[in-house]
Amino acid sequence: MGREISVLLVDGYIDDPAALGVPPYISPIVRAIAGAALDAGADRLEYVTVDMLRRGAKIPQADVSVVMSGNTVPGKYLRSMPMSVKELEALFPRLSGWRLIGGSAADAAIANSFDFVIRKDLAASLYDGMTGKEVGERYRTLDEWNRWMMMGADIVKQHQDFPEPLIAEVESYRGCHRWSTGGCSYCIEPLKGKPLMRSPSDIIAEAGRLRELGVRNLRVGGQTCIVSYGSEDESPVPRPNPDAVADLFEGLRALEFDVLHVDNANAAVISSYHDESEQVLDTLANCCTDGNVLALGMETADPRVVVENNLNSSSEQVLDAVRMINKIGVRRGPNGLPRLLPGINIICGLDGETAETYRMDMELLRAVRDEGLMVRRINIRQVLPIRREFDVRVDQRRFKRFKEEVRSDIDRVMLERVAPYGTVLRNVYMEIRDGNTTFGRQIGSYPLLVGIPYKVDLDTFQDVFVTDWGFRSITGVTYPFDINSQPMTALAALPGIGKKRASKIVMERPLSSLDDLLTIVEDPNVVDGLRDLIVFDR
Repeated sequence: MGREISVLLVDGYIDDPAALGVPPYISPIVRAIAGAALDAGADRLEYVTVDMLRRGAKIPQADVSVVMSGNTVPGKYLRSMPMSVKELEALFPRLSGWRLIGGSAADAAIANSFDFVIRKDLAASLYDGMTGKEVGERYRTLDEWNRWMMMGADIVKQHQDFPEPLIAEVESYRGCHRWSTGGCSYCIEPLKGKPLMRSPSDIIAEAGRLRELGVRNLRVGGQTCIVSYGSEDESPVPRPNPDAVADLFEGLRALEFDVLHVDNANAAVISSYHDESEQVLDTLANCCTDGNVLALGMETADPRVVVENNLNSSSEQVLDAVRMINKIGVRRGPNGLPRLLPGINIICGLDGETAETYRMDMELLRAVRDEGLMVRRINIRQVLPIRREFDVRVDQRRFKRFKEEVRSDIDRVMLERVAPYGTVLRNVYMEIRDGNTTFGRQIGSYPLLVGIPYKVDLDTFQDVFVTDWGFRSITGVTYPFDINSQPMTALAALPGIGKKRASKIVMERPLSSLDDLLTIVEDPNVVDGLRDLIVFDR
C-alpha cells in the first residue's frame, strides 16, 4: 500500500441469534473483522469496546474506522449493553478516515452518514475495500473465515473482561439446513444459503489459539442446530453425524477450557433421529461443562402458526426432544448444575397467531412441568420485522399476561428443579450491587442470576449455597458460611434466622458448634437446614 495503514475497530456489541457479543462475551464477528484488517495489510489495529468508551477511553485517529454494533434479540442485560443510538451519534464525529458500520446498528439513521453501510459480512467488505476491490455485500469464503479467525484472535487480550469472566464464542457453520424451503419466516439465517461447515480441525485450531492467548471460557455458537453439525444430509431435517460432533467436542475438551458450552438445536432433528441424536447428546453431556443449554426454537405450539410461518418443529417434537435431553443430561457436574438441559424459545406476533395460540403454548409448558422434566430457561419475545413485516398486531395485555403466567406457573418450578435447596453453585462471578443485594452469575450460556442479600466484593468468584427462588432468579448465601465472622446483614439472610435471631448470634459469638446455635435459635428444623452450610471458624 506504500504507507502504514491504521485501523480502529469499535466493538459496540452485538446480540443476535447467530452471535453473542455483550460482555462477558466477545463475538466471533469482531474477531473476524480484526483478522480481515490484518490480512488486508493493516500495520496497526486498535480495538476499543463501547464500555471502554463509556469509561473515558480516547479514540485514536485511524485511516479506517469500523463500528460493529446492534441487537436483533433484545434482552435484559446485567452490567453492560449494546451501544445505543445516542452513543453512536456521539461517536460518529470522532471517527476518522474511511468509516464503515455493520450489525443491526446499520439501520439507524446516523448510519447513513458512514461511508459504507454493510449488512452481510463486515469482515469481507472491509477486506475488499482495503485490498482495492469494490466495497460490496458478500459473505466470506471458508478459507477467509478460518484465516481471519486465527489472525484476529489476539484482540481478546484487549477486551476489558480478559481473562475472566470473558467468554469467546466460536462459529461452527453458517446458513441453515432448511434454506431450500425458505426457513422460518422471521429468520435471516436461511437467506445465507445451505450450510457452510467449518471442519473440526479448523474450529479446534481457533479454539487452541484462544486458549494459548489465555481465554478460559468457550461457547460453540453461530449455528442453527449443533446436533446437525457435520451432517452431509441436505434435507430440511438432516440426519445427524455423531462422529463429526464427537471429533469436534473431544478435541475441544482436550484443550481444558474452564467452561465449554453450546448454542441452538432443532427439536425436529432430535425427535426424527433418536439413535443418532442420543449419541450427539451423549457427546455434549460428556465433553462440555455443566450448566450447558440446548436452546430449542419451538417458537409456538400452535400448529396453524407453525405452518403459516414454516417453523422448525411441532409441539410433539419439542416435547420429545425435551424428554431426550433430560434423560441424558440431568446428572450434575462439579459446578452444581445438570450437564445438559433444554431451553425453549417462544416468539409472539407470528402470522396466524390468535388468543388460542397462547393457550396452546401454556399447555405445552405445563406438560413439561407435570412430567417432572427440567427446562433451564424459557425465552419469550415479540417477533422483530428483520426479514419482513408480520400481519399480527400483538395484544400487549395478552402478551404481558402470558409472560406473567409462565413466570409464576412454570419458571419458579423449573428453577427449584434445576437448583434445589442446598445446591452449591461453584464460581459465581459477582457483577453488580443493588442496595445491599449483590448479583452474580456463573460463566456460561444462559447462567442463573443469583442474588445474595448482603454486600459481597464485586469482580470476585464465590461459591453460593442456594436458599430460595424467585420467578427469574435464585437467592443464596456465600459458601461455606462462617457464622463467627459474617456481618449481621449476612446472618439475617440465612434461612429461618432473620434480624432478631441474627442480633442474638452476634451477641453470643463466637459459637463452636450446631448445639451452640440451637441454644440461640431454639428451632431444630432451622438448625438442621443450615447443617451443610455453616462453619465455625474463629
